Amino acid sequence: MHSLTDPAVCHAEVAETDIAHDSDPQVRQAFRRALRLMERGIAVLIRGETGTGKEILARALHAHSQRRAAQMVALNCASIPETLIESELFGYSRGAFSGALPGGKKGKVQQADGGTLFLDEIGDMPYEQQTRLLRVIAEREVTPLGAERSVPVNFALVCATHQDLSARVADGSFREDLFYRIATGVVELPPLRERADRGELLCNMVAHELPGCDPRQVISAEVWSLLLTHAWPGNLRQMRAVIRYACAVMEGTRITRADLPVDFIAQLPVANAPVRVVVPNVTPIRPSRAGDERADVLEVLQTCRWNMSAAARELGICRPSLYRVLRRLDIPPLKEQLALDACRRA
Repeated sequence: MHSLTDPAVCHAEVAETDIAHDSDPQVRQAFRRALRLMERGIAVLIRGETGTGKEILARALHAHSQRRAAQMVALNCASIPETLIESELFGYSRGAFSGALPGGKKGKVQQADGGTLFLDEIGDMPYEQQTRLLRVIAEREVTPLGAERSVPVNFALVCATHQDLSARVADGSFREDLFYRIATGVVELPPLRERADRGELLCNMVAHELPGCDPRQVISAEVWSLLLTHAWPGNLRQMRAVIRYACAVMEGTRITRADLPVDFIAQLPVANAPVRVVVPNVTPIRPSRAGDERADVLEVLQTCRWNMSAAARELGICRPSLYRVLRRLDIPPLKEQLALDACRRA
């Protein structure tokens, strides 16, 4: 049995991955919810920080869906030059432009016909191509560059982003109508620092790199403590890189501090020295406003555009704790506020 974050899965195509039994309850819930949405024909938008496993979840969804007999086609919208993304996504016909292949080329949308189209980092898609993608989603047909006729397509759509698309809609860099098309089925992957199964993840990664060993015997007590308490800004991707490096360079039978990457050591707080956390461009909470905690929390929420993950980080708590604070201070979530406002206007 593999979990979503098992390195054996991360380095290979997902086939029948047992993600429904992942060690983290938040990941299990995200998978189950996303799969139900996908089976109802609803576009899935996976949100999460860089390195949290968004593409792995997307591949697992396809592998467990009714479309698994067809292929899943992925496109990272941030890695394709703006001049090429149109032909990559929508394809082109013969003679569409100078240098085009003689027989034309099927784009990612056509390649995903019958299967799943995964658009990673969709927040980085050029504005002009957002318009064409919206039409493809709405009409379920695509017109390759230079073609005279449209081609019908049938695919499940899964998108992913680490950005706040609501903020991008507000600043005009992301189409509002496309946002509402792809954000009907949002699921969130938790950052590694909020996961309670970090120890199990570490054991799985070491066991993959050093088969047959006892991971808890391989990792020294000092390193075990460092790995469990680290903030992991790069999330699972960073943890996997650190473990692979340490397992490769270790000279004895145990991973010691000397086996850890230099850049990882540089991120660790200096012993017996005060740790200064710098958060740029964020208005700090003013602790002098005694008895006005509700106003302080509302100020942070508004500064973060009601992005719960960002607000929780600014307040120095996890998302579940933030929701408990909102209930205690009688601050309804943004969706409930909008619903109440709509009822009052009606």
